[in-house]
Amino acid sequence: MTVGELCDIYLSAVEKGLIRGKRRRPKKASTIATDRGRIERHIKPLLGSRKVRDLAQHDVNKFIRDVASGKTATDVRTKPRGRARVTGGRGTASRTVGLLGGILSYAVSEGVIETNPARGAERFEDNRRAVRLTPSQYRDLGRALVSAESEGQNKSAIEIAWLICLSGCRRGEAVGLQPAEIDKRQNVLNLIDSKEGTSIRPIGTAPMDRLKKLNIKGGYMFPATGNKKPYGGFPKAWQRIVRRAEMPEITPHVLRHSFASEAHDLGFSEPTIAALLGHHSGSTTRGYIHHVDSALIMAADSVSRHILGMMLGRPSVTPSGIRE
Repeated sequence: MTVGELCDIYLSAVEKGLIRGKRRRPKKASTIATDRGRIERHIKPLLGSRKVRDLAQHDVNKFIRDVASGKTATDVRTKPRGRARVTGGRGTASRTVGLLGGILSYAVSEGVIETNPARGAERFEDNRRAVRLTPSQYRDLGRALVSAESEGQNKSAIEIAWLICLSGCRRGEAVGLQPAEIDKRQNVLNLIDSKEGTSIRPIGTAPMDRLKKLNIKGGYMFPATGNKKPYGGFPKAWQRIVRRAEMPEITPHVLRHSFASEAHDLGFSEPTIAALLGHHSGSTTRGYIHHVDSALIMAADSVSRHILGMMLGRPSVTPSGIRE
């Protein structure tokens, strides 16, 4: 069996729910699509024709170096109006070899090989989550959003950006948010299909007030034309927003990481922050929010008001009462 054939068998098993992802849940469609992209654009071009049984650890190490150096970089058209720019890099190499390791672990479980040659491979450190916004960057982003709104830029894109900034939601959670998932009385999002499965997420008054003003009854809070699908133009709209703020390297995930960092700076505990973000490690969320714990709601509100203050250039008040 070649590596390419193994990848096809692996993807087929994943799509049938026979291979579980994190938390022992079936992989989400978006995760499968990402895996398929990494397989087709990195693994198959470099290792697809190799026999699985002949792979050694030094082959995996070379694969990591090749992806990191841009050997698989390309620019391909994916549909009439879309394209995929594959750049490689150290982060891509680390994440792709993680997938390769999972595929080879599957090969071990199926008796194709006895040991996993990716185990112990020398990965690059993945620093994609290390960035956080500074107060001045928050201010610049706030100015860019206010300016874009005053100029009549796409309202859905602007509101999605505000929601991620002020709640720490994942991009997909914000884009796909439905009116039925919003508990306006308790300041809670009852997310049906987050990365962690169903998730109960407290949010502050600042983001909730913006959601209330939208007053959308059915479909999606940020709809595409016809309200049958969520707005699909956010990635390009986000690039326009961050170019306006003169910080094009900032991604929506940086907003989520920054939310967590600000919560930590305000003195909230790791379990509380995990619950605010909907991390599985914050399994206390279930206990906290069975009837909505007021302390957790207060934490979400404190962090969102603090971030809103920075974005609008206003002083904020920390839980200890110190004005910043």
